[in-house]
Amino acid sequence: MTENSFNYQLHAYESGLRLVTVPMEGTRTVTVMVMVGTGSKYETKEINGISHFLEHLMFKGTTKRPGTLDISRELESIGAQFNAFTTKELTGYYAKASSDKIDVIMDVIFDIYLNSKLAEEAIQTERHVIVEEINMYRDDPPRLVADRFEHLLYGDQPAGWPIAGGKETVLGLKRDKFVDYFNTHYIAQNTIVAIAGNIDPETIKEKVGAHFENIRTGSAFVKPAVIEQQTGPQADIFFKETDQTHFILGFRSFNMADERRYPLAVLSSVLGGGMSSRLFNEVREKRGLAYYVSSGQQTYTDTGYFEISAGVNNEKTLDAIGVVIDEIRKIKKEGITPLELRQAVDKAIGRTALALEHSDFIAESCAESVLFKNEVLTPVQELDKIKKVTLADILGVASEVLDGSKLNLAVIGPFKDPEPFNHLLAL
Repeated sequence: MTENSFNYQLHAYESGLRLVTVPMEGTRTVTVMVMVGTGSKYETKEINGISHFLEHLMFKGTTKRPGTLDISRELESIGAQFNAFTTKELTGYYAKASSDKIDVIMDVIFDIYLNSKLAEEAIQTERHVIVEEINMYRDDPPRLVADRFEHLLYGDQPAGWPIAGGKETVLGLKRDKFVDYFNTHYIAQNTIVAIAGNIDPETIKEKVGAHFENIRTGSAFVKPAVIEQQTGPQADIFFKETDQTHFILGFRSFNMADERRYPLAVLSSVLGGGMSSRLFNEVREKRGLAYYVSSGQQTYTDTGYFEISAGVNNEKTLDAIGVVIDEIRKIKKEGITPLELRQAVDKAIGRTALALEHSDFIAESCAESVLFKNEVLTPVQELDKIKKVTLADILGVASEVLDGSKLNLAVIGPFKDPEPFNHLLAL
């Protein structure tokens, strides 16, 4: 698939279920994805983690395929790749296989969505698996600092809670909570089916309609509004005996509907988007302070932030953060050069070309677009917006986003005194 050959069809069934199909020339694979508009931002405190827990349970058996092995063996026997994922705002289930196996993977993935048993025995076993997953995240400083950074931004509300929940909550969830949550959120109006690859869209439309003839229906649940309050820089310093300090320094920015996210994406590419970026050169190549350093932006339907993350020498942590802040000051004052802009756009063009070869990327991006915008904003259309970014646009978002009143710093490492970090945070 190329930039100029991205064709798709979006169809809405009477039930409210939406289907997006993307035929791809020159590929022998197909991806089937079911995406549901729910995640940890749709939870209450007493059930925090249920979206992720439910995702696990969906692979534990259906009325047609009674156990986990019945599902995994059927998919693995045809060489399929399959998985699921939960974020703050969505949950996805997918399988990718040779295109001649499309009927198999459709039947399995749709069966998981429609007919999961949510058996009591599976709940009791899987809760301990998830507790170990939570333990793994807590022992993983880059993951832990990301969770703490979002909690620093949003505090004690769904946007600030971890996707996996807490161990006590996970251990206490009862089956009736899963059934209620499943029936509330896994409904036609809240579900997107996306299929990309070597397919015939009309045939797919008929088959999907037949599979989902009796899909559950209802009214989509509205998540609580995010409350954002910040008047100055703030820091969260978490003591942990580590051989390396991990930090995220970031700023509140834009939600996914805001057009300013495009110049911010270019700014991020220049600042920390690879081995040729400013931060990689200054922090790692020139000074040897870090193994990894990068930047990016996270956008949700209602909030967003720009972040810089790094893993650095414990004894040089303050120096590394100081270098990052110096680069922020520089780009805020001077913007970027015409050469940097051209290189960032060229990189986006190249990365998009690579991504368009993968049916799983296309299925996921289209499903997410329909879920959140009720239209397909293709990767090619996104790229067109990147191409239109100007130097003035970048200077504008740099001035707006890289503001000390929006600055947040989360640190995990062998530090107990927050004051040295607080002194660094003046922009």
